[in-house]
Amino acid sequence: MAVSETRKPGEGLPADERRRGERLRAFIRTRGFLVGTFVVILIAMYVAGLIAGASAQRLLALTAWGLMLGGIIALGSIGLSLVYGVLKFPNFSHGALVTLGAYVAYTVVPLLPQGETLRPLSFGYEFLVALVVAMPVVGLVAVAIDRLVYRRLRNTGAHLVLFAMASLAMAFFVRSMIYLIWGPDFHFYYPGRANPALYLPFGMRVRADQLFILVLAFVLVAAVYVLLEWTRMGKAMRATADNPHLAQIRGINTERVIAWTWMLGGGLAAAGGIMYGLSSQLRPEMGFWLLLPMFAATIMGGIGNPYGALSAALIIGIAHQVSTSFLDPTYGPAVAFVLMVLTLLIRPQGLLGRTEG
Repeated sequence: MAVSETRKPGEGLPADERRRGERLRAFIRTRGFLVGTFVVILIAMYVAGLIAGASAQRLLALTAWGLMLGGIIALGSIGLSLVYGVLKFPNFSHGALVTLGAYVAYTVVPLLPQGETLRPLSFGYEFLVALVVAMPVVGLVAVAIDRLVYRRLRNTGAHLVLFAMASLAMAFFVRSMIYLIWGPDFHFYYPGRANPALYLPFGMRVRADQLFILVLAFVLVAAVYVLLEWTRMGKAMRATADNPHLAQIRGINTERVIAWTWMLGGGLAAAGGIMYGLSSQLRPEMGFWLLLPMFAATIMGGIGNPYGALSAALIIGIAHQVSTSFLDPTYGPAVAFVLMVLTLLIRPQGLLGRTEG
């Protein structure tokens, strides 16, 4: 009976060809090649939009809207990356926390004195106060969920699948509570209030709220960077993410680090939900629809890398919006997964992920 032999790629080829093949494969897996691929895809999308009849001004406006959407996705995906980096499990309840943040702010806004709008924005100081209130509230909810559910699983050494199933169960639980408290109807922070557009150079028209969302996203991301790089807690979080057992030996209270991770991730999720509600409307499923691109951005950027999540979220946001110039908008979420699969094929560790070994 003939025994089949398993050959490695390139085996049996001349040495020069084998080396060229190895160099080509190594080049394809570089960060530069992946970035170049994204640039080519975005250029192709712009060309497809022009062919479909979209004007240059329309494409520029879609790009601006894409940056705004990318900022919203980034706030959620950075929280996902932080939680995965420290706890090493995919948190499917993160989308429910996004929704909860939007609804908590919706509850706080009418309880505050309604002042004049902060022109050219469509909201007043009461909305900013609601944002500041909702972020720690949702962060505390995330910590409570960890204490009641996830910590018990950690203490028993549960398998990763049980963590994933528990997070999925908590997602349905939190969404059900949102249905019970606020109902299934759509809501707006300021129903009927005008939200005029700003006229920017090159014929672009964007709403001032969209610019505020983008600026807020970068401010919060910069705050996360300062926290992770320059504070004792941030260094403890990075040490716990790298090696939790070694961190414990070095005297780091890992349970305290985990609590702060949930607090930070929940707060960022709330900010993303509030901004998404401001740009469109509030509905109980909004976090679920954002969860898909948030996971895509987390994987594309490099699982556990918050800076990679930001970069990938902006790419997804722009691609999602520009694709509407030649595709039906209902296909927009699929764009994120096409980019994610392409990333996994080219560079499995993600845009800013570390190479193993």
